[in-house]
Amino acid sequence: MKDLNKIPSLFGKDRLLSLDALRGFDMLWIIGGGSLLSVLAELTGADWLAALAGQMEHVDWQGFRSFDLIFPLFMFIAGIAIPLSVKSKLIGNTSKNDLIMKAFKRMIILILLGFLYNDLFRDGFENARYASVLGQIGIAYFFALLIVIFSKSFKTILFWLVGILGGVAFLQLFVPVPGIGAGILTPHGCINGYIDGLLLPGRLANNAGGGNGIFAPLALLCIVSATGITLMGTIAGNIIQRGSYTEYRKVGILAVTGVSLILVALILSPFYPIIKKCWTTTYNLLAGGISFLLIALFYLVIDVWRFQRWSFFFRVIGVNSIFIYLFKEIVSIKHIVISFIGWIAIPMGEWGSLILALGYLAAVWLLLYFMYKKDIFIKV
Repeated sequence: MKDLNKIPSLFGKDRLLSLDALRGFDMLWIIGGGSLLSVLAELTGADWLAALAGQMEHVDWQGFRSFDLIFPLFMFIAGIAIPLSVKSKLIGNTSKNDLIMKAFKRMIILILLGFLYNDLFRDGFENARYASVLGQIGIAYFFALLIVIFSKSFKTILFWLVGILGGVAFLQLFVPVPGIGAGILTPHGCINGYIDGLLLPGRLANNAGGGNGIFAPLALLCIVSATGITLMGTIAGNIIQRGSYTEYRKVGILAVTGVSLILVALILSPFYPIIKKCWTTTYNLLAGGISFLLIALFYLVIDVWRFQRWSFFFRVIGVNSIFIYLFKEIVSIKHIVISFIGWIAIPMGEWGSLILALGYLAAVWLLLYFMYKKDIFIKV
């Protein structure tokens, strides 16, 4: 089996394999894992599978399901890499200006790829949707990187994080939306929608919210919130990076931090609801807390205990995550799978959907495995 440490690394001499595995685990659910779970639940009628499949959908507005963790967890993972990357680059005599310029170019590329994902270049600019997942990743990562580079201490990063989370909470709870009031956290009353309607061009995602009746769950104030959870990732990265800590102390700090953030989110949630679409601070705290627990678990098992073989499936996905996110949208993988195995699946009726779901996931993974074997790692 190929050594994943040979992949170009942000982490210096040793690659943090748990980070690739967690990223791959995160991406699995949007590249076929969630659909496979839903098909199994429908075919078997098992209550426990139905409960799990129910977690593979976003909540309509208030609340939290596992599927609502996928995006913030990805941002958190991106944040973990920042302090490790900055340290290794600066040790290698890369200037801060070069790091900033590289991150700026990455941001522009991700914004443009987000336009591609939203079919902007196909449908034209007049009624385009400019806000995108990829754009939010690029912008939030860029600003989180700036904060890390220009922060003189770990405490400064903490102050920035508290300021961002507190600032978002203040805007959402205490700044009135004209004609509606303050702290009305509904699609029509949330200040996110009002800001988006005033400042963001083009078509927004949902026909709800804001002063002009529209709302964009990936837009301006949400990007500020996403910067916050990216900074939570940088804090996790700083903990993992601490040479003065034992490995078990690192895991313990990560786990305790995660539990603490979850408790704070749940305590505040009756007064300040957990809402993904407008990225409330309680949502950030809950998602960040779960992310801390997940990296603690993956880091312990993979990088501390060195139980690594089981994670190979996820790591293959994780090292080309942005590529497959965009590829599955542009290329009709489902059509290709049906072309090859439809003759087996279609005559099987309802059970044929299971064959197609397995075939889809297998096709995606084998493509990524082929790229891995050929040393093709598409980074932005």
